[in-house]
Amino acid sequence: MSEFIYGRQAVLETLRARRRQVRRVVLRDGAKPSPELGEIRALARRTGARLENATWEQLRALCGSPHSQSAAAEVSAYPYASLDELVAAAAREGGEALILLLDHVQDPQNLGALLRLADVTGTHGVVLPEHRSAHVTPAVVRASAGAAEHVRVAVVKNLVRAMEKLKKQGLWLAGVEASERAALYMQADLTGPLGLVLGSEGGGMSRLVGRTCDFWVKLPMFGRVSSLNVAAAGAVALYEVRRQRAAKANAEVPS
Repeated sequence: MSEFIYGRQAVLETLRARRRQVRRVVLRDGAKPSPELGEIRALARRTGARLENATWEQLRALCGSPHSQSAAAEVSAYPYASLDELVAAAAREGGEALILLLDHVQDPQNLGALLRLADVTGTHGVVLPEHRSAHVTPAVVRASAGAAEHVRVAVVKNLVRAMEKLKKQGLWLAGVEASERAALYMQADLTGPLGLVLGSEGGGMSRLVGRTCDFWVKLPMFGRVSSLNVAAAGAVALYEVRRQRAAKANAEVPS
């Protein structure tokens, strides 16, 4: 099984990550030379991928999108991880575990943005439910600027059971929601092994997912709009986790 990913950064990061088999790289005829295209060509040759040229119309037909940025690649299926692999990676890499759990995030742009955030914040993995959720498609890889190729993503049949399993393995689960039971995000302790749970774009977390969390945090709202985009909320929460952990580590260093 193969698919075409597209976008210069998406193709470049796929070649850099080497997690998928890259069967061929297709570049647009007459594309203006750039450092990204030069590195794509070099990595394609190094990895043994076939290099081809195509017109803009041919690239659009291959990708099913006009947004190829003059580069596409035929690759093997996305390499999903298991939930156990996410936990093992956290133990192997040291420090406290940090896993992002997404409850029915369906918009590919939001999922791509969250995968990019997971990569830049050093999150150990992302958990998605099997149904009613976006998965890692070529559009998501492009929206993540290729970061999806470096992040471990697990798809589980039942998100609540996955949460319960993570709790048994020592993680605390923090749900991000605007509710009376939630503490302000900067007042909650986010320094231990943590699973951060975000709800869907419209409905937030489902009732059972919300009940399975150990505690809840909220972001203060000062305007007239009552909620944030899920990717924006995820950015604030993940960077607060990193801020608290850095502060704790600095406080523990002997003077």
